[in-house]
Amino acid sequence: MTTRREFLSKSSLSLLGLSVVPALLTQCKSADADAIIDTFSFARVTPESEGIASEAIASFINEANKSGLEWHSFKILRRGNVLAEGHWSPFKEEYKHTLYSLSKSFTSTAVGLAVREGLITVEDSVISFFPEELPNSIDEHLQNMKIKHLLTMNSGHDTGTMDDMRAKSGEQTWIKSFLEQPLAYSPGTHFFYNTGATYILGAIIHAKTGQNLEEYLKPRFFDKLEISDYDWERSPEGLNTAGYGLRVKTEDIAKLGQFYLQNGTWNGEEILSAEWVAEASKKHTESQQGDGDWSQGYGYQFWRCKPEPGFYRGDGAYGQYCIIIPQYDMTIAVTSESFDMGKSMQIIWDTILPAVEGKPLRENRKAHAELKALCESLSIKPPKNKSTSTNAALINKRIYKAASNDYGIKSLTFDVADDQGSVVFETNDGQNVLNFGLQKWLINDAYAVNNFPIPSRTHMPSLIEASATWIDDDTLQITRKFVEAIHGDTLLCNFNEDEVTITFKNSISQNTHNGEDEREPLLAKA
Repeated sequence: MTTRREFLSKSSLSLLGLSVVPALLTQCKSADADAIIDTFSFARVTPESEGIASEAIASFINEANKSGLEWHSFKILRRGNVLAEGHWSPFKEEYKHTLYSLSKSFTSTAVGLAVREGLITVEDSVISFFPEELPNSIDEHLQNMKIKHLLTMNSGHDTGTMDDMRAKSGEQTWIKSFLEQPLAYSPGTHFFYNTGATYILGAIIHAKTGQNLEEYLKPRFFDKLEISDYDWERSPEGLNTAGYGLRVKTEDIAKLGQFYLQNGTWNGEEILSAEWVAEASKKHTESQQGDGDWSQGYGYQFWRCKPEPGFYRGDGAYGQYCIIIPQYDMTIAVTSESFDMGKSMQIIWDTILPAVEGKPLRENRKAHAELKALCESLSIKPPKNKSTSTNAALINKRIYKAASNDYGIKSLTFDVADDQGSVVFETNDGQNVLNFGLQKWLINDAYAVNNFPIPSRTHMPSLIEASATWIDDDTLQITRKFVEAIHGDTLLCNFNEDEVTITFKNSISQNTHNGEDEREPLLAKA
């Protein structure tokens, strides 16, 4: 069976009015009902009050911790109340998080709003919106492509479109590149997961309103759900990337799920009709072959789920999930860097779903206290080997002049103490400082410049938490976590007399590509 990773690679991803009350936000909690905060949030209640045993959620966390996968956060809601939630340090509640293709479900929501306003219909011809971007020859397939075909990934393509769209940046717009690519099938007859199709949905919104997706969604959706501090990557033309690149908090992912669970209403206001929600979430097309969670059919930028016919979700690469379970009145939000997304989801199905009861359970103070303590202990352990080196005093404050490099670095200076340290990179644009803890995470309070971009990744500014450990007396390993993104990076700094060599291994290369990182080493001499 095709794996999720293989599937994404082939498709050219790269890359009711239930009441809600304020509640206490700490890094991780299974919340008490009487906790309060001065900003909007869901009510926090015990799992037992909503028919799920605390032990079942503890089992989910324990299995997640044993899985060998990197989890960043989770939030479990039933009937609009948060039963339990957590963030694995150094990721925190207040940090936004890259969604990858979970962004598509927000784009789908924008299309639903535009349909509700009478701006478009799903039967509209795609080429009708872009008279200035059309190819010289328009075949029957392109002529017949409609908005609904973009929504359901039935555009007629049999290869991904984003690579070509990016490759021709500067020569022509992404829209024109998409419309020029050949269609192997009649639209509506062949499913192919295609992020470029989602970009065109955002471009259609812009063509009708003059607004980017985030501008269009702000008064109609983001403001109404009190989603703030978000951002969304843009194409060279200035349009939001639509199919990826949105960053929101885990709480906001849960809000999206609860919004759909409530059939498009929020605080008693109908924002989308129940009919649209049903249409967006139902199976419109067959999807991936096999019997996994990507084989259950596809809606309007939502996947159907395997456990039962009513489950559906938005999801993004490396395990970003907004799971909507109407039968149980539940929403589950997850962020992570998972290299086995099927395994991630199966842990949720195996531990949480069997525990759902139809009525409240007897309160279990002991189990609930243990769950809270477990949540509060969640962390991604920083690498630990040696906390000190006999050579630390020799390298401190020395200025190492860099050899010619592609990173724009002229020199670097280390300062390593017992509990924390820093590297100062001198560039043509000034100094960039990376602070790190010794065998503990340390936040860089400002947006530290990423001097060593990870290949094939887009690079929105992110707070960086960093930790270092000595591999041996001559090698300092610095691990960086981009905590408003997903991925991590390792810098191996090897000192040899008056020289230092820095080699790299990012978290993607560690798990794929045979561990090879394509970045060239940085060489410097005192």
